[in-house]
This record gives sequence, C-alpha cells and structure tokens, in this order.
Amino acid sequence: MINEPKIVEITEIIEETPTIKTFKFNWDFKTLGKPNPGEFIMIWNFNNEKPMSISQINNNQLAITVKNIGKFTSQLHELKIGDKIGVRGSYGNGFNNSFKDKNIIAIGGGVGMAPINAISTNLASENNVNVISAAQTKEELLFIDSLQDIGVNVYPCTDDGSFGFKGFATNCLSDLLETQNYDYAFVCGPEIMMKGIYDILETNNIPAQYSLERYMKCALGVCGQCCVDSQGWRICVEGPVFENNKIQQITEFAKYRRDASGVKY
Repeated sequence: MINEPKIVEITEIIEETPTIKTFKFNWDFKTLGKPNPGEFIMIWNFNNEKPMSISQINNNQLAITVKNIGKFTSQLHELKIGDKIGVRGSYGNGFNNSFKDKNIIAIGGGVGMAPINAISTNLASENNVNVISAAQTKEELLFIDSLQDIGVNVYPCTDDGSFGFKGFATNCLSDLLETQNYDYAFVCGPEIMMKGIYDILETNNIPAQYSLERYMKCALGVCGQCCVDSQGWRICVEGPVFENNKIQQITEFAKYRRDASGVKY
C-alpha cells in the first residue's frame, strides 16, 4: 500500500462501450504491493482524486474501468496512451479469493462488472465460474469475450433484450438457479439490483460477498465520510466488500446514501 500518489503512465486504453473505457498501467507488485480483487485505488488527475475499483490484476499491471458520468470521469476519458495519472493504494477489504473446486456465480451490473471481472479472472483456473454480466443494452455489456476466453461461463443479460437474457440480473439468476447449484456468489452493481440478488441468494442459502460504493474522500478511514448506518462501518476500511451476514446489518442498504455534506438521498 502507498499513501501518496505514485505517478504512472497509461499503457493501454480500451473503449469497452460508448460510455466506458478501461485504462491500464504498470504496477510493480513486489515493491508497491499486489492488490486483491475487490480492493480499490485512489486516482488523481492532478486536479482531484476519486476512488476506482480495480478491474484487472495481472503481470505487474493494473486496470481501472471507468464510466463517463461527470466532470472527473469525463477528464479521464480525454486521456491518451502515454498520459500520466496519480495512483495511491490499494485500499479496503477485498473479496475472499481462496476458493478451489467450487461452483461460483458472480453477478455484475453495469460498471459494477469491474471488480467482478477481477475476482472471476482470479478464480477461473481452479473453480467453475459463472458470470452474469448485466446492462441496459447490448452496447453497455462488459468483459463478455475476455471472460469466455479464460473459460468462464458468461450469461449476458440486458434490460431491453438486445442481447442474451431479456430482463434484469435478478430474473437471470432465478432462471439459472432452476438448473444450477452454486457454493458461493460475488455481487457488485446498483444497490437496488444487489438487494434483489441478496434476497434470492438468501432464499437459496448461497453465501455471498457484496461490493458497496459510497462517497469517499480520504480512503484511510479518518474522515468518516463513507460510514454506513447503522453500524458506522467505513466503506473504505471495513468495506467495500461485505459478507451477507454483515449486509443485513446495514440499515441503509438499497434505501439511501449520503452526499458530500452527509445529507441522505
């Protein structure tokens, strides 16, 4: 872990969808530490700093997958190969990646596929991994081909039915559970989606880990900006990944969150 930004050069940019890009850069695992899937890093564009999930971890290289949704991400999307950014981290409580010979289901909604891609890639060689990649339309689906290339069974799912299963990730999961049995699950995406997935997994007695997102400033657990009701857990330290028995203790889960000033929305 590094607590001050290290300047890195962008080595590759992949235009994943019309609104999402993946940025790759070199990261010396031996000297800087090798992150676990589910952990996050702070990205500094020399004006501001924001947390980003790590979408790829391999060969002394990291990647972030970024959706263009505001000023900061728009500035990132303007970057080119050879441009530089600041990176500090990694931070947080990541996914449990110690599984072997298990049937795994991983579910990602939209850009929530970023950490799902990292954990699925990590587990694919020693487990039977199925992934539901969900998006509103075919054009916004992520990591379908690259996951299939490493032996992952991918189930694309679109709200409008333009590709793969027609319906929500919850519908797709329910459909799979009619014929498939899973030992463990990993989930990341819009919280309303995760709540629906949580209910289904709990009904089927499938333990899971969920990656949450909140407004973060320091990433060190000092400022308290990302604390959640009612436990006061800091998403940047105790999270962003929580097991199902802890998710049920977070009273704000899928109900509300707080903005930079602490106001619920």
